[in-house]
Amino acid sequence: MITLKKILLTLVCLTSSMIHAQTMLPTGTSNYWKDAVPEVMRQSYIAYANEYLGRPWASIPDSVFGEFRHKGNRTHYEQLCFQKRTQLAAIAMGEIIEGKGRFIPDLIAGLNNLLGEPWWGIPAHYGPDYPKESDQTVDLFNAETAGLVAWIRYMLADRLGDEMQQRIDKEIDKRLLNPALNTNYWWKHSRMNWTPWICSNWLTAVLISEKDETKKREAIRQIKAALQTFIDGYPNDGGCDEGTFYWDRAAGSLFDCIELMESFGLTTKEFASNLKVKAMASYIYKMYIGNGFCVNFADAHDNHAVVQLNVLYPFALWTDDITMRRYAAWIAQQQGFFRQPAKLFAGSGNFPTLGRELFLLTKLRQLQSEKPCEPKLESVWLPNLQIMTARRKLKNHKTFYVAMKGGTNGESHNHNDIGSFIVYANARPLLIDPGVGEYTSATFSAKRYEIWTMQSAYHNLPQINGFDQHEGANYHATKVQYEPFSLAMDIASAYPKEAEVKTWKRSLSLKRGDSIEINEHYQLDKWMQPQRIMLLTPVQPVMIRRGVLQLGENQLLYPHQQVTIKIEDISSKMDSLLHKVWGDNLYRIVMTIDSKQLINNIKYTLK
Repeated sequence: MITLKKILLTLVCLTSSMIHAQTMLPTGTSNYWKDAVPEVMRQSYIAYANEYLGRPWASIPDSVFGEFRHKGNRTHYEQLCFQKRTQLAAIAMGEIIEGKGRFIPDLIAGLNNLLGEPWWGIPAHYGPDYPKESDQTVDLFNAETAGLVAWIRYMLADRLGDEMQQRIDKEIDKRLLNPALNTNYWWKHSRMNWTPWICSNWLTAVLISEKDETKKREAIRQIKAALQTFIDGYPNDGGCDEGTFYWDRAAGSLFDCIELMESFGLTTKEFASNLKVKAMASYIYKMYIGNGFCVNFADAHDNHAVVQLNVLYPFALWTDDITMRRYAAWIAQQQGFFRQPAKLFAGSGNFPTLGRELFLLTKLRQLQSEKPCEPKLESVWLPNLQIMTARRKLKNHKTFYVAMKGGTNGESHNHNDIGSFIVYANARPLLIDPGVGEYTSATFSAKRYEIWTMQSAYHNLPQINGFDQHEGANYHATKVQYEPFSLAMDIASAYPKEAEVKTWKRSLSLKRGDSIEINEHYQLDKWMQPQRIMLLTPVQPVMIRRGVLQLGENQLLYPHQQVTIKIEDISSKMDSLLHKVWGDNLYRIVMTIDSKQLINNIKYTLK
């Protein structure tokens, strides 16, 4: 019987010369994948590939592509598209690890199917209603598909044959290399995830498939310039305003580029010496709550922390961040990576990230030697993003965790949420940010703020004179004051002038002992409607008595002489994706302020 002890002993005995056998990754014909990867891990990848062996390779009808434009549905096509690429990545990984040629017929059939698609991207990123071979716009998944196919070509070239290699190179040139090199796309000048995400796959394709040295040099120059623009646009605190959900394709994909360059002998000194890059890496564990949860401001489809071990650990090694390295080791331990690595591989992206996984497998010895540890930081302050987090043990030995944000309503993947906060009690959600549901045609359109999850009325925020916050960079927090365990700001500027609010000073303090105190001090220019403070919770509120609302094992203490409480069940607003995150029920607590005074102060407490 193979025990975990034997697996770890095998890894310990691996020599560093085996781990770093060559600068570039060993190909699929190398004995490396048999010698360096323990048998139980190899069997996990092979079993995963076997699940797809013999499955048909389905073509996706153009009518499904057209659903985005005609019905607003983007998930149907994406599910079919990503499923096919998942099948291809799984089978390729099985062949690389097993090395017997057993998966090659299925792999070639899958490549033939994929190479025959008119376009490799998704309809949400495409102009025409239906895909055209004449329009090879470079989007995220056009690029990522090219990256996947390029890695298959690199790893299994000898088994694919000359004809297939040539066809792959031709298709990658047509779909990615040529348009990316010769088109001045907006993402080459951006500071959002598209830049490194596309560049990491473009660089993969350049290094593997580009035969023209002049074009290769120019492509690398453009990629480096785009990455530098991306880094320059990032805040010095390393915070990702797109949220934790996008970290692995923002900072993470930047690291993919660095790792590729170093593996293929290119200089990365301009990145290695940049302290901001290290701050960008650390953002992901600075937003960690505990129990697998993370802060989910902005467009987070989930409130669970990143488990993309195949970028988290290599990035941690490169930055030599001990907290991040131990966090990765903790994830490996919790997820059973050394027994079932295919489980994490399968969930490492919209479809499995083959290149990342291969690089991770060259670092097994280092990973197993790390001391696993959850990164439960006591307090964090990101001054540029204006995000505060704090954690304290209570008298009853449980914990409160809070996160609050300032910033602007002009952030990437913005929600109108200036001044909003979340609370986790004993690493379980208590007051929440709903995140975002399934993407539709409205999500990144002029109709974005018609979606309830984008609105301040469905965050933990006040509604002032009947007005919610407004989108745009001009709507922002002012007079932001941070101290460890507390944050205060004026959020009046986040509301339109029609709200007739002069100041709304909101403060949150995580007190020693057992409480969180929130204070709302405001001054209106005019009273038009009752002021309402919203709080969202997945825990069913129960009124114990006036002034005390029970939330599971916790209580909300509110000034019943000043406010009236109403509980709204908003569960029906959630789609299937949000139900997976929050469960069956979601409630909105509405505290309506009774007074018509223009100057007022409201204080409420969580215990």
